Amino acid sequence: MYIGRVVGSVVSTVKISHLDGRRLLLVDQLGRGGRPTGDYDIAVDVARAGPGDTVLVLDEGNGARQILGLDPGAIRAVIVGVVDAVTIGGWERRRHPRD
Repeated sequence: MYIGRVVGSVVSTVKISHLDGRRLLLVDQLGRGGRPTGDYDIAVDVARAGPGDTVLVLDEGNGARQILGLDPGAIRAVIVGVVDAVTIGGWERRRHPRD
């Protein structure tokens, strides 16, 4: 599991059937101090996240399949939550409500 920031969406007109109707978002993993690492995942969104949101990503295939109720299924990462605040030592990042 890791904390990341949604940086975009992924559009695919042809995909495997268990992804039909599911949103795919591009997430940049955050490192120490909340800085983007440049390590990207395409994640299935079940938390209704959007661009700029800080999110909690489950990036372990078996757990991701369980969340989506798939067996078997080709899933690697799922956005399972939108993060309101993160505090590590003296660093804190809070979620800003969407307009």
